[in-house]
Amino acid sequence: MNGICTLANDRVYDQLIALLNSIEAIYGQQISVCVYPYDDNTEQIAAEIACRPNVQLYNNQYSIQKWDEFVYNIWDAHPTAKKNWWEVSGDKYYRVGTHRRFCAFDGPFNHFVYMDADTLLMSQLDKIFAQLNQSDWVVYDFQYKDLSHVYNVSSAKLREIFTPEQLQTKIFCSGFYASKKNIFDSQRQEYFLEKLRQGEVAILYDMAPDQTILNYMVMRSGIYIYNFAHHLPENEISGCCVTSPHFEEKNHVLYDHNTRLTYLHYIGLSSKIFNRVCNGENIDFPYRDLFLHYRYLHQPEQQPKFTNPAKAYNTSPSLTTRILRKLGIKVEV
Repeated sequence: MNGICTLANDRVYDQLIALLNSIEAIYGQQISVCVYPYDDNTEQIAAEIACRPNVQLYNNQYSIQKWDEFVYNIWDAHPTAKKNWWEVSGDKYYRVGTHRRFCAFDGPFNHFVYMDADTLLMSQLDKIFAQLNQSDWVVYDFQYKDLSHVYNVSSAKLREIFTPEQLQTKIFCSGFYASKKNIFDSQRQEYFLEKLRQGEVAILYDMAPDQTILNYMVMRSGIYIYNFAHHLPENEISGCCVTSPHFEEKNHVLYDHNTRLTYLHYIGLSSKIFNRVCNGENIDFPYRDLFLHYRYLHQPEQQPKFTNPAKAYNTSPSLTTRILRKLGIKVEV
């Protein structure tokens, strides 16, 4: 069975609804969706999922705990990660819930597409699922242009483990990918842990913890990675990131020079921005109207009506805010 997966908790409630509605706009209720819990803060999203017959909230505690332990074991072997995280966030482990997307390898779908909660589906996924008949791992992104957010580029071991060609072409973004159930069984997990504990853990980039581990597992396994960005004719390739300002909207779908996007990723935008906008604060960000369309697809009367001038999402902090932050006083952003 094919399906779509995502990862969420109540902090990304508005984004999750927008994603689910975008999937529904493309497929109706003809495709199943599984939501993996980032943490136990899921009361709101559980109530929303209960109203959608094709959507389920994953609750296999054995699988969740198994992957949690796997990830803890990896980072416990890292020489500097926990020290770095403590300085940045005051936490022993950083964004550890992001790894729960790995539960999809135990999940309900034989073939699945994983989408981050801060994405919108723009097209059917037929070509993605079809490619899984030839490949175990399918992506469509341009992360290969930036190795520094996947691995620790200063590690001498990096180029001992992977070839320059692999590092130039095989890395991918963990926000959208397709794969299969059971490709990382317990035997492979033990193999990864053994290699990482022997020193390979030094190549991991600790500030993108799920992305670096996922890339490592796929590339260390020798799985064939198919990236549509490398294989499609140039005139058929579309972008996917909200940082691209040239997409055109037609009937609530985005096009890149007349090529329909597969998905839009609001990468780099804090979930707080989406929450504040949905609470009526007039903050402008790229493709905001598209997000609001899908967020309120079934509740258009609840969509915020803005009367005050919009302020940009990336406005520099005021002098007062900067002073408060310097004094260690928390300021909402």
